[in-house]
Amino acid sequence: MSGLPAQSVAEDRSPKFPIPANVYAEKIVSVTHYTDHLFSFRVTRPQSLRFRSGEFVMIGLPNAEKPVYRAYSIASPSWDEELEFFSIKVPDGPLTSELQKIQPGDTLLLRQKTTGTLVLDALTPGKRLFMISTGTGIAPFASLLRDPDTYERYEQVILTHTCREVAELKYGQELVADLANDPLIGELTHGRVTLYNSTTREESPRMGRITALIDSGKLYTDLGIAPLNPETDRVMICGSMHMLKDVKELVESRGFEEGSLNHPNTFVVERAFVG
Repeated sequence: MSGLPAQSVAEDRSPKFPIPANVYAEKIVSVTHYTDHLFSFRVTRPQSLRFRSGEFVMIGLPNAEKPVYRAYSIASPSWDEELEFFSIKVPDGPLTSELQKIQPGDTLLLRQKTTGTLVLDALTPGKRLFMISTGTGIAPFASLLRDPDTYERYEQVILTHTCREVAELKYGQELVADLANDPLIGELTHGRVTLYNSTTREESPRMGRITALIDSGKLYTDLGIAPLNPETDRVMICGSMHMLKDVKELVESRGFEEGSLNHPNTFVVERAFVG
């Protein structure tokens, strides 16, 4: 046998179609699978890409003449040299059915415009920042939690993450645990970030939808904090459409008003969300 190098017989994973104009073509750096339904991945960052922490971008794969694009929140902070994403796996999803198969070295397409409402500039000044998430809705908060500006604006950050199963909480748990060792914001986060997890299907130490945990007062009792107050608190919400509606109604019933970049106020909701 001639002993051919492995790469000469490896599967050809180069793009099958021309890269569209006005689209970045970046390389997958790493992929981490958390469960059968959730995974994260990191890609190279275009030098010219600028975004606010908490924004999303349209991503796709070069596997068709007209690629399918979906909105994905950027989970890495605006200063990071790479881009991180956190995704669900949908067996028959137009994008995620193929996206879940990516490997390091593969190409990811990114449209050049970033946007979104989950940005600090859409909120008026406050003391406590509540980040309320379900599932992969934690992604924009992964960005904001690693941004120094968050800690310049708020004394305390409370991240809630609700999933169906315990294993689905791992991404958020690792995220918060790693904050203390972050060379840029580690010292800023000391004693100022709280993670509040719950599950809705699998048995766990804390169960229930976040709306129920807030309504009953259990969240406040568990954390030993004062109830939500629009005078001092600001709220960001990201998750399933049903959850967005319920939490939006909950905070509005407590006197919070929705903000935007043009009209900052006391809470914001991300509507262009995958998962």
